[in-house]
Amino acid sequence: MPTTIQPAYPTPQHAAASRAVLAFFQEREGVEAVLLVNSCARGKATRDSCLDIVVLYRPAGTDIKTLEALWYAHCTSAPVFAELERAGKYAEVHLDILTGEYAPSHREWTGGPDDFELQIGNHLVYSHPLWQGGDYLGELKARWLPYYPDELRRERLALARLYCLNNLHHIPLYVERGLYFQSFDRLYNAFKEFLQALFIHRRLYPIAYDKWIHEQVAEILGLPELYAQIPPLFEIERFESRALIDKAQVLEELLETYAPEA
Repeated sequence: MPTTIQPAYPTPQHAAASRAVLAFFQEREGVEAVLLVNSCARGKATRDSCLDIVVLYRPAGTDIKTLEALWYAHCTSAPVFAELERAGKYAEVHLDILTGEYAPSHREWTGGPDDFELQIGNHLVYSHPLWQGGDYLGELKARWLPYYPDELRRERLALARLYCLNNLHHIPLYVERGLYFQSFDRLYNAFKEFLQALFIHRRLYPIAYDKWIHEQVAEILGLPELYAQIPPLFEIERFESRALIDKAQVLEELLETYAPEA
C-alpha cells in the first residue's frame, strides 16, 4: 500500500471547483468528511479528468435525498462548475454522497467483479481528505484497514476465483461455436476477476480493474514479473482462432500461481 498520497489538481479550475464543493458541504448537518478520490487524489489527473469527490455522511436532521437535491441545485447553477467543464473535454464534478456502509453486492455471472474492494480502497486508502468534521473517517479506517477479517477474505477469494474460472471455462465452448467476440468478453471479465482475486489473496485493496494496471501490479503488489505476462494475454494475431482458448489457459495458470485457494 502507498504510505503517502500526493494529490494534484491539473488546472486552476479543478482546484477552484474543489474549494467550492468543500465550502458547500463542510457546514451541512450529517456530513462527516469530504474526500478527494481517484486521479486527482493520486496526482494522476489531466485537464480532461473529472474531479471525483466522496462525501461521507451520517444521517442527521437532513436526509440524504434532500442533501443530494440541494447539491444538484447548487452544482447546476454555480459558475465555478461551468468553468470546470470548459477547462477540459470531460472535466466535471463527479460526486457521491455515501454513508460508508461497505458491503458486497449481488453480482451476475457475466457482469465482471463487484466493487466492494474498489470502494474501500479508493475511499479509505487512496483518497485525500479535504475536510473532516469528526472521526467517522478514522472509525471506518479502523474497521477496514489494513484489511477486512480473514473469514470474509476466504469467502471473497473463493467467490472471485469461482467467477473467474466460470468465465475461462466457457471460452472453449464459445470458440467451438464461432462466438469469438463473446469469448473475448469472457476473457476480459476473467482477467478483471483474476485481478480481484489477486488483490484479495495479497490482502491489499485495488484502485481499478480496467486501468492503472501496471501501477497496481508492478508497484502496489510488487509483482513486475507478473505484469510482464499480462499484456501478451490480449495480443492476438488471429482473432477467429483457438488463440482465445490458449489465452484462457495461460490466465488460469496465472490464477493458480498467484491467487490459489486460501
